[in-house]
Amino acid sequence: MAGDGGDERAHERAVAQREIALLLRRLNVELDAVGARFATAHGLNRTDVRALVAVMDAARSGEPITAGRLGEAVELASASTTALLDRLERVGHLRRVRDPQDGRRVVLEMSESAMAAGAEHFGGLQRALGAAMAGYTEQELALVARVLTDVTDAAGRYARSYGDADAQRG
Repeated sequence: MAGDGGDERAHERAVAQREIALLLRRLNVELDAVGARFATAHGLNRTDVRALVAVMDAARSGEPITAGRLGEAVELASASTTALLDRLERVGHLRRVRDPQDGRRVVLEMSESAMAAGAEHFGGLQRALGAAMAGYTEQELALVARVLTDVTDAAGRYARSYGDADAQRG
């Protein structure tokens, strides 16, 4: 009988984990819809938006991104990455510039107009998310950040390994 309580707690934990996974899936669907509306409004596709986010995140972290690193980030071959960059540059969302640290290297920058369009579209979402978290304590926010980091990393590892498993089967 002593094991019954442990089994019940394990079952409750598994149920809670599944519920969180479902909530994350629901969040993903809602965020994907926001991104899709942005893409449609600006004549972009999903990969274009992913690429712009990767360039923006690299700039935010202070790590310039090259075409090769961008291709890895959005999982495109070299020729497809070049076509993506040509398209984004042609519509004025992206620039190729010489790296100020190493003039031999070319890095990618978002244009001011792309930054403004992103801020206009996603600024409201940022404010809504901030309002949704306004009542959380610092400790709760730290836990949420930890959970989101851990599950994002797990999803990324899964996505990369899933393709590897397909390649091994094929």
